[in-house]
Amino acid sequence: MSREAWILVGVVAVATLVGAVLLAIRVIRTRRLLGTLGVSGKVAFYGALVYTVLPVDLLPDPIYLDDMGVLAVALVVLGRLVRRRRATAAAEVPRTPTTPTSHRPTR
Repeated sequence: MSREAWILVGVVAVATLVGAVLLAIRVIRTRRLLGTLGVSGKVAFYGALVYTVLPVDLLPDPIYLDDMGVLAVALVVLGRLVRRRRATAAAEVPRTPTTPTSHRPTR
């Protein structure tokens, strides 16, 4: 391959590495929500991180597109679980009436 082709391959590899790292950071930030997301949230979270870290990949390591795909799917799953959890939490909170009460001074 020519020098320009190698430079292009290097730029693409660095760009996908940066993308994978940014996605991993977003997945790691959702870790604080795992206690409320249940088993499926934990499987999505830890499964994505394990797949990203382990050397066994569908594509060779200089190409991080498979890692980015797994992390993106994990973010989608975690996002849906968070939205579902927030919707059920909002439905469970009893609403109190907001009628004004009259305040009479006591003697």
